[in-house]
Amino acid sequence: MKEEALQQARQLDEEDQLAKFRSEFHFPQKDGKDCTYLCGNSLGLQPKRTSAFVNEELQKWQKWGVEGHFTGNKPWVSYHQNAKPYLSKIVGGHEHEVVAMNNLTTNLHLALASFYQPNGKRSKILIEKGAFPSDFYAVHSRIKVSGYDPEENLIELETADGSDYLSTETITETIEEIGDELALVMFPGIQYYTGQFFDIKRITAAAHKAGAFAGFDLAHAVGNVPLRLHGDDVDFAVWCTYKYLNSGPGGVGGLFVHEKHGRKKEMPRLSGWWGHDAEARFKMANQINPIPTVDGWQLSNVNILSHASHLASLSVFEEAGIENLRAKSLRLTDFMEELIINSEVLKDQVTILTPSSHEERGAQLSIYLTYHGKSVFNYLIERGVILDWREPNVIRVAPVPLYNSFTDAVNFVKILEEAISNEG
Repeated sequence: MKEEALQQARQLDEEDQLAKFRSEFHFPQKDGKDCTYLCGNSLGLQPKRTSAFVNEELQKWQKWGVEGHFTGNKPWVSYHQNAKPYLSKIVGGHEHEVVAMNNLTTNLHLALASFYQPNGKRSKILIEKGAFPSDFYAVHSRIKVSGYDPEENLIELETADGSDYLSTETITETIEEIGDELALVMFPGIQYYTGQFFDIKRITAAAHKAGAFAGFDLAHAVGNVPLRLHGDDVDFAVWCTYKYLNSGPGGVGGLFVHEKHGRKKEMPRLSGWWGHDAEARFKMANQINPIPTVDGWQLSNVNILSHASHLASLSVFEEAGIENLRAKSLRLTDFMEELIINSEVLKDQVTILTPSSHEERGAQLSIYLTYHGKSVFNYLIERGVILDWREPNVIRVAPVPLYNSFTDAVNFVKILEEAISNEG
């Protein structure tokens, strides 16, 4: 690694208007120093303000007990409302189209119960081959409990030309080919393994043209890239919040339902009492009257401590701005990519699987180790660089704009060079 790269990184860090947010996070330590943390696509770092948000609710519980549901500036009974203004900006939806609740897979099952309604030959679901298990298991089981055979009705799309990722044309052409047999298209926003950012708008339009619904798993996209769910006419989307949204391990999930569906009280759904008329909630009358928004998919009262942690991180996003984060993310990821491509040590040793175009990438580079295996990854971990390993021979690197620096990119590539050089 040349000294010029480090000097350039330091200069870029000095010019970075978002650099101040790095001090808002706790970093794991190695030998008394901050680790180079590049694993926000698996678990985001803890914001320093999280403890204050959680402790506020612990104190309320301590002081008020059950009355905390109706006390203070954030009563528990309506606590989920606090995240809506933030989430609506991050995912590009109206406040009445987004809600934080449950976890990703629970929300996906709830969405599938509404949006997968097989009818005659329109019974197929299209997903990607090698989909993240959260998606595969949910859609497979939904087909089965609907009385259909997953072997016949779950279509897993894979590349046919040996490329590392699916082109938008391949996806939309497949949707057109399946045609009136297609009930639902279910894709990720960003593919977890390659880091490919899918064209949500075009995939949705193709699904609708075929007469199918379009849903998306945004686990690796939310808080990573700007989204336009309402404008793109997406039917539903789900996400977790513990990756780029930094809400803590196993943190609360999220759900988007387009208002055109949310307002339909007759929409089939798996109901919970928290999804029905809030004014009549405690009258215990058991009358079916769904809230005519995404809130109509809620099941029960809020996990307050998890939501408090979520709200702490969302407040950081509000200050930074998702568009500002995206601009830095592209600069930071491009910078890291250039370091790898221009490295004499790495150029024949690694392959970057993630697409290079800005329209098809977020804050992730998936690096395939051509000749060396997990020993390189282990060397990085021992040197205080925290990343994610995926079989076979792939290191997923996430330069997160909220807390990573250009200097982090240089440190990572330098130690990667050392690891591969030591392998001979």
